Amino acid sequence: MAKKDYYEILGVSKSATKDEIKSAYRKLAMKYHPDRNPDNKEAEEKFKEASEAYQILSDDQKRTQYDQFGHSAMGGFEGFSSAGGMDFEDIFGSFGDIFENIFGGGTKQRRKRKPSGPQPQRGHDRHVEAKITLKDAFEGTKRDVSYYKLFPCEECKGKGLKAGTSVETCPDCKGAGQIQYQQGFFIHSQVCPKCRGEGYIITSPCTACSGQSRKQKLEKLTITIPKGIYDNAELRVAGKGDAGIYDGPPGDLYVRVSITPDKKFKRVESNLECQVMLTYPQLVFGSQVEIESIDGSKHTIKIPKGCSVGERVVIAGKGFQNLRTKQSGDLVIITQCQIPTKLSNKAKELLKEYSEEIGTEAKDEDGAISGFFKKFLG
Repeated sequence: MAKKDYYEILGVSKSATKDEIKSAYRKLAMKYHPDRNPDNKEAEEKFKEASEAYQILSDDQKRTQYDQFGHSAMGGFEGFSSAGGMDFEDIFGSFGDIFENIFGGGTKQRRKRKPSGPQPQRGHDRHVEAKITLKDAFEGTKRDVSYYKLFPCEECKGKGLKAGTSVETCPDCKGAGQIQYQQGFFIHSQVCPKCRGEGYIITSPCTACSGQSRKQKLEKLTITIPKGIYDNAELRVAGKGDAGIYDGPPGDLYVRVSITPDKKFKRVESNLECQVMLTYPQLVFGSQVEIESIDGSKHTIKIPKGCSVGERVVIAGKGFQNLRTKQSGDLVIITQCQIPTKLSNKAKELLKEYSEEIGTEAKDEDGAISGFFKKFLG
């Protein structure tokens, strides 16, 4: 079957300039490139034809020979998709400027070499837990933490190499980190097995760290925990994580604060809450009561007459400090009634009289004490 005319393939006249030929090929490459037409055999063939035509007509010597003798002058080059006549990589190398403009880098990006030598990388972050009490969270405290982390190797100063040596560019991939092979029309890439994609080879690694540039050791730190810290909050200590790889920057240490619940006090947002146990007469007649806060400070509160169970007495500004605003919440005291477990006979009689006075029946149908006063009278 006769081959199509190269000028006809590109859609240009035989007097077309180089710029016109390049422009025509660019349009066809944009339209039929395999990356834009996956699994489309027809588009693949048209792309091959256009690429073959451009390879000939963009070269002055080959174009002159083609104009004089036609396809017979092309010899081994004919059949762009075959291996004969010209290396496939060389062909695409000559198209570099075209594909770079069309696809934003094209084959030039695929062949871009990596910098030689180990590249510095940031170290990993480390995470530890610090347990504190609610009182510690209220006042602020310090905690000693210990953890294992990676330090720069003292022998090679974090370089991973023996003193006086350097890395060598990988001879297989020439520092690219990838090797390419042709399979039909396409070029495929894979990670270079010799250098494992690094592009270099360490021929004389540091014996102390086996070329890893770091060694693991125990780290001990004293952490300052600010007042007002929340449960499960994380404190960041910059630069106290693993040392960077090959002299890269270190990671950070994150300390998760775990607060043990308190038996008497609890935190509600920025408020500190507790309960105060009062006798029935204190609730009825009112009273003044001294309470001790979580930090040991003492406060006198006034219980109003006829105070109900569950009333909230607020002391402003005596709660937790807000980490962001530095303002403090409130100390909230919730009233509870203290029910005595034992009463004298006189106290029982007085309560019965009071029950009758207010019209509250203190006995059930069987004559047993019931209702509210059962708590007092049993």
